[in-house]
Amino acid sequence: MNNKHKDEIEDFDKKHDNVGEENTDKTVENVAEPTTNDNESLEERYNTLNDKYIRLTAEFDNYRKRTAKEKIELIKTAGEYVIEDTLPIVDNFERALKNMATTTDVSAIKEGIELIYQQLMSMLKLHGVKAIDTEGKEFDTEYHEAITTVPAPTQEEKGKIIDCTQKGYILNDKVIRHSKVVVGE
Repeated sequence: MNNKHKDEIEDFDKKHDNVGEENTDKTVENVAEPTTNDNESLEERYNTLNDKYIRLTAEFDNYRKRTAKEKIELIKTAGEYVIEDTLPIVDNFERALKNMATTTDVSAIKEGIELIYQQLMSMLKLHGVKAIDTEGKEFDTEYHEAITTVPAPTQEEKGKIIDCTQKGYILNDKVIRHSKVVVGE
C-alpha cells in the first residue's frame, strides 16, 4: 500500500475514532462526504481490480485454448502408436503371401499364419485389448449380444452360451465390441 493510501486511512480513522463516544446527538453531521481524493482512490482501486479480472479471464481463456489444442493433438497422434506396432505384422503377412505363391508345404504356411496371429494378439494385449471369454459362460448383456436362442442340450446349459459366432473385445475395461453368441434356452 502506498503512502497516500496510508495517510487517507489514518485521517479517516482519526476523524471517526470518537464516533459513538462523545457526540451521540450529531450522528448525521459526523459522517463525512466522500472527497475528491476518496473518489479517485476508489476509482483507482476499481481500475486495478478490473484490470486484474480482465487479465485473469484472458489467462484462463488462453489456458482453455491451449489444453483444447493439446487434447486434439493427443487424439490425432494416439493412433500413431497402434499403427507403428501394426506395421511389422503387416510386413509378416506380406512375406507370408509372397511365400504362399511359391511354397507347396501347407504345414509351413499354417505355422506362419499362426505365428502372425499370435503376434497380432500380443500387440493388441500390449495396447489393452482383451478378447471376451464366452466358452461355457453365463449370458451377460454387458459383454454378449444374443443373435439367437436354441434349445439347451442339457439342463445345466440353460441361460449359458452354446456357441460364439463373433468374438467380442474389451479395451481397458470398456467393451468395444460385444460377442455375438447363441444362447441355450
